[in-house]
Amino acid sequence: MMEIRKAQAQDAAGIKRVCTAGYRSTYRDLLPHDEIERIIEKFYNEPRIMGEIENTNQEWNGWFVAVENGEVIGAGGGGFTGATVAEIFVLYLDPDRKYQGIGTKLLEAITQDQKARGARTQWVAVAKGNGMAIPFYEARGFEFQYEEAAYGMPESDNYKSLRYERDV
Repeated sequence: MMEIRKAQAQDAAGIKRVCTAGYRSTYRDLLPHDEIERIIEKFYNEPRIMGEIENTNQEWNGWFVAVENGEVIGAGGGGFTGATVAEIFVLYLDPDRKYQGIGTKLLEAITQDQKARGARTQWVAVAKGNGMAIPFYEARGFEFQYEEAAYGMPESDNYKSLRYERDV
């Protein structure tokens, strides 16, 4: 049986595994291989993830995980960018576990946590051309607002993010 909960220290390796596999699967047709590996090394390493599990605040509310039979099969997290403005910063699933409602349940858990912390609106950035995430978030009430340079990517490479918002 699947459980959605706040991440604990023992989940760090599973979060790394899911996010690494999810990032590679999502971006393999959107980014060069070396750029994918650079981002994975920067954001999805165990020391960083462990720190993000142990150190939460209003700007980073912590990791949530979907766990089944002791294995992390999905992970996500977010935080606040304003007093009542929250954002989903990351949400990945084991690529073999998509279309089973896991992403929806993770999003719901993060959203409930953010609402309890005072969120009234929720944002997400999606890579332009991300054919998985765009319909996922649009189906859950997010509406396109604008396009901007992608976070963590060289501006000279012209990678774009699409910014979506919804009321919560």
